[in-house]
Amino acid sequence: MTERTPNPLARAVELFVFAPLGLALSARDHLPELVEKGRQQFTGQVTLAKMMGEFAVKEGQRQAAEQVTKLKAQAEQGLTELGLRGTGGATPTPRAEQARPVAATSAPPAPSNGASATVTAAAPRPRAEGLAIPGYDTLSASQVVQRLDGLSRDELEAVRAYEASGRGRKTVLTKIAQLQPAS
Repeated sequence: MTERTPNPLARAVELFVFAPLGLALSARDHLPELVEKGRQQFTGQVTLAKMMGEFAVKEGQRQAAEQVTKLKAQAEQGLTELGLRGTGGATPTPRAEQARPVAATSAPPAPSNGASATVTAAAPRPRAEGLAIPGYDTLSASQVVQRLDGLSRDELEAVRAYEASGRGRKTVLTKIAQLQPAS
């Protein structure tokens, strides 16, 4: 009944000498199998990642195109509401009508002697306080254009004279010219 118990030195030799040698010799035989197994796993993961990336890019492009289309439609609508683009028979949106203030009653009167209402270089500049659009000097051209629709012929002329003698914004002057014949 003798049991064979290897001594610690023999175990160390087996572990540090014979095990690496055996591994090196068997790796030569098993190396092609290990390479193929690694290639299959890596290729599958790369293919999956590539498919997911392509899907993400296509989805992003689709969403970006959708947003561009929406922004373009909003820009065209805004230009139409400002009178910078043909309306094709469209009417202003209720928002633009609600934003227009009620005309003030202190608008300067039109010339009663039949003289032309055009402003000359010698004429003094009209005052903004007399205009039917409160806070006129603080408004952008697009804000002024939105408020022109409900003004009377005299009020439009007062705004035209003030704008022509001051900033001379073409957007405002063009809109007034469009509204004056219809008034």
